[in-house]
Amino acid sequence: MLRLFLCLLLLGSGAHAAEANGFLDDARSIEKLINDQYAYLDRFPDGRMPMSAKLRAEAEQVHDKPSLIRFAERALLSLADHHAITGSSLADSWALVPSRSDLWIEKRGADFRVEAVRRDSPAEQAGLRVGDRLIAIEGVPTAQAVDSFWADLGMTSNEERAGFAARVLAAGRRDRPRNLSFQRDQGKPRRMVLPNLYTVKVAPERPLLTTSASDADLLIKLHDSLGDDEVIAAFDTAMAQARPGQRVILDLSDTPSGGNTVVARALMGWFVSKPGAYQVHSLPAEERETGIPRQWVEQVLPRAGKHHEGPVLVRVGRWTGSMGEGLAIGFHAIGAQVVGDPMAGLLGAISDHKLTHSGLVLKLPTERLMAVDGTPRERFIPLPR
Repeated sequence: MLRLFLCLLLLGSGAHAAEANGFLDDARSIEKLINDQYAYLDRFPDGRMPMSAKLRAEAEQVHDKPSLIRFAERALLSLADHHAITGSSLADSWALVPSRSDLWIEKRGADFRVEAVRRDSPAEQAGLRVGDRLIAIEGVPTAQAVDSFWADLGMTSNEERAGFAARVLAAGRRDRPRNLSFQRDQGKPRRMVLPNLYTVKVAPERPLLTTSASDADLLIKLHDSLGDDEVIAAFDTAMAQARPGQRVILDLSDTPSGGNTVVARALMGWFVSKPGAYQVHSLPAEERETGIPRQWVEQVLPRAGKHHEGPVLVRVGRWTGSMGEGLAIGFHAIGAQVVGDPMAGLLGAISDHKLTHSGLVLKLPTERLMAVDGTPRERFIPLPR
């Protein structure tokens, strides 16, 4: 009996060790996966992801699913790319930017300035405005907090990384409020405790879209619904109200979570009478593997019985992200006017990559996306309002 117990014990410990080794193998595989599949390696000086010695050492300590998620999140942070994320997260993971952020921060000279404030958000309700300076995070001067963010990853800050880190820090951890300090002009610094957007929703329980009409215009505003196929029917119903020749204003300023091309092509299909290009794709991973570049043009086609003749104006801003940005450049390609603030500038189209042993998904930008004139999507500049 004792011998049987010991055998079972050994078998159990062996299975546990094998499982731990699987998590470790997955952690070790992440650097190669990114170097094989990430579409924007040319952002880095040597054309490879900037995996630090500290992060490589952390990979060797991975032993279970939580430690793998934590390491994967930190490895992806090294890319300074808001579009590169994990499919699973932890209670205290950083909030996603822009989906769960309400402040857009950029480094301007020595300052970290608020360049956009999300509507109906805790930041707006607290009275924050464009031009305010973020001067401290958790009581630590912002520049110091940003440097510490990168030092914790075994890396140093630069202009691009500084803005990225400031936005992540301003969005905060998912399980706690944000302790942020601001200064307006030469006024007195203001310390604020703001809830994060995982505990307080922005304008909760909104419909997929809302409409309003005037004699001149039909306004359709999407509410972060570009990933929901049901918005197609809602948009069709809204468009049925449009009079011939009436201007349609499509508001994409609240689409930070992106969506899918089915929805995008359905919306654009109302405004074309023949097939036309709206976006250019390329796949660097295939060129790395074969030495042969691959690039293709995606088209939008008319939809039977659904067509509107009239001008289109598209409104965008910092919380226009991913597929929202694709819609903006697509509408621009078919002749619409695109106005507003710069968009989120999210890189490329993401694909899911499942790690072999754990099944953890890494969402990586694997396709580069461009407007039909060759302008990278992330560099598209809308007209001012």
